[in-house]
Amino acid sequence: MLSALSEATNEKQPTLNEKTRTLIFGIGVIIVTVLIFFLFNILTHGVFLEWSNIKILLSQMVWPSFMAWGMTFLFACGYTDLSWGAVVVLGSFATGVFGNAYGLAAAIIAGVVVGSVLVFINFCVFAFTKIPSWIAGISLAMVYEAISVLLKTNEKTGPLVEKALAKDLQFLARLPYSLIILAVGFVIIYFIYNKTSIGFNIRSIGGNPKVATALGVNLKRTLLWVGLITGLLIGVTSYIQESYSGYTTVKTGLTSIFLIFQPLAIALLADIMQKRINVVIAVPICSFLLYAVFNCLTLMHVESGTLQEAMLALFLIVFGIVGQRKVKGVVK
Repeated sequence: MLSALSEATNEKQPTLNEKTRTLIFGIGVIIVTVLIFFLFNILTHGVFLEWSNIKILLSQMVWPSFMAWGMTFLFACGYTDLSWGAVVVLGSFATGVFGNAYGLAAAIIAGVVVGSVLVFINFCVFAFTKIPSWIAGISLAMVYEAISVLLKTNEKTGPLVEKALAKDLQFLARLPYSLIILAVGFVIIYFIYNKTSIGFNIRSIGGNPKVATALGVNLKRTLLWVGLITGLLIGVTSYIQESYSGYTTVKTGLTSIFLIFQPLAIALLADIMQKRINVVIAVPICSFLLYAVFNCLTLMHVESGTLQEAMLALFLIVFGIVGQRKVKGVVK
């Protein structure tokens, strides 16, 4: 069964030449990155490579990496979900409220549970209706945004939601703990995506659903697995994001979608790089590189509210064009 699925997704064991090309590509990426970082350091008058700034970079890249990993599963099965930003807002609310009331364990569990439940609901909608996922995602985002507004404006829940996460509960978003979480997440995600039947099934339905079905893959069950896995990743994202910022504001008018733009750029760039590097490995690399660019722009006093967002939009367009240039048909 697994061998058939591997053939359906056009996966082959890497040959010696392929491994050599991958090694050369990896060395090339390292060399180019070093040169770019030295250029950034010159442009920022030596501030960019200061350890205090590198620590900020490493901390910033963690929560987008988890969301981008979730997007790799999403892209692998051929779906799009634009509600994740609104889910992160609600998950962050839960992290703050339960964390302040019951401690660290409650903060982590609350964020993970809310993220998992809401994203799983999304995939139930995708699996059991014929609504295109991007339309369903936008609709669900509006629902989740409305819920966050109700929580914020309610007399009983408003003060709880507005209260920042206690400082002593935010340490997991700081080094070295954030990198430990990233490393543990990487090992688990890499194993699931590359070494399990679930990972094979997910990639097979993204490659060709009809062939996957003919080979015995249950599409609805696989989508629900994707919902569970990505929900857990978004739940972890919610906790880390709340821990990093300390406070999450309410998003309305679909502005919650802005929260997914940087992880989306990371996932698209990783998707492009996966021809040479496994996509799960590529995500944290791309996350670090993308945040390095915006960190350099910030140090050069480029306005974060206008020009940086315009550059991010340009990245999304370019990465999207390159990543989808061989895709035929309509993206779900």
